[in-house]
Amino acid sequence: MQNKSNNHKYFKNRIECLFFIMFLYPLFMMSQYETQKFDIVSNFDGIEIRYYPPSMMIKYDGDVNKSSGFAPLFKYISGSNDLNQKMSMTTPVHMQKTNTKSSMEFVLPSKITLETAPNPLNLDLKLYQSIGQYYAVIKYGGYTNSEKENKFSKELILKLNLNSIQINGDTKILVYNSPYRFINRNNEIIVPIIY
Repeated sequence: MQNKSNNHKYFKNRIECLFFIMFLYPLFMMSQYETQKFDIVSNFDGIEIRYYPPSMMIKYDGDVNKSSGFAPLFKYISGSNDLNQKMSMTTPVHMQKTNTKSSMEFVLPSKITLETAPNPLNLDLKLYQSIGQYYAVIKYGGYTNSEKENKFSKELILKLNLNSIQINGDTKILVYNSPYRFINRNNEIIVPIIY
């Protein structure tokens, strides 16, 4: 009888631990991330118009069939740079895809400036300051995939065309959540506009 009670407590503790790891820990970790700053200028038909001020960015460009770029970017913010400086992870992660190329970018913490940003040691990484720009944004949930990215990109572009808003570049995918967050995931498609 005592053995069954101990087994029950053991499994109950394991389930509580698993629950924490799967659901609460990712929520806690995501709440600690700084999010790239922007101002909402207007809304219409499920589209937001935002102004993004300049931000420091670190970018990886690569072949679509090779690395996504996450590992070298993560190494950079973990101290693999000329100052051995560690930086906090931020959200969102910016991604761009074509038939042959892909890129991934991290937004650096807002306290990092052009003058204070450490240079990457990895020659595949590019450090730069983005320009202040207006973007049109559409949101969607769940894990992102090519089907969703294509669907929401087309919807965004169609609505901009119907509202005579001029597009000024290519779409990007913004991912706000770690892969370990299973519920309430947030993604966006953004495109620069003339506004």
